[in-house]
Amino acid sequence: MKTVLLFSFLLSLAASCGEKPDSLSSNDAGVSSEQPVQDGKEYFINNSGDTIYYVNKTTAEWRDALNSNEFHILREAGTEPAFSGDLLEEKRKGSFSCAACGLVLFESETKFKSGTGWPSFYTPADPTHVGEIEDTSYGMVRTEVVCNRCGGHLGHVFKDGPKPTGLRYCINAASLDFETESDQ
Repeated sequence: MKTVLLFSFLLSLAASCGEKPDSLSSNDAGVSSEQPVQDGKEYFINNSGDTIYYVNKTTAEWRDALNSNEFHILREAGTEPAFSGDLLEEKRKGSFSCAACGLVLFESETKFKSGTGWPSFYTPADPTHVGEIEDTSYGMVRTEVVCNRCGGHLGHVFKDGPKPTGLRYCINAASLDFETESDQ
């Protein structure tokens, strides 16, 4: 009985940050035809007033830029096994950026231990840097989280996080790079 309960629990954890079969391609990287264009490049203005240009590469260019695990997660909406990511126990002050394009996504002050096996944050560094897409795979309705600059799959967001937001951004460590505050 304990084995069955443990197996059920592990399956539910995997599903909470699981991979999405309908992956993002380089052509649907969150870029809308309604976005402003400057010098032929689509962009958005973040909350700090900075101009953020979209990164849109071919599949071959992404394969050259990322290792196989990063490519699977960021470009094919995959997931890493729970408790396997190298940033899960990261406790230093700094920022977490997209491993594909370098856009800062989360700050260490918003990271918390969720016990799910993936790095978790209660809010993005800048809400304009992180996009949300409805994900209905596996017979569930979840909210997928993507990098708004390159469209890379990061993980999912759930409404079971700590105060002040009550949100839990459950993020694959392989989709992130970490830079300590002293290196910035």
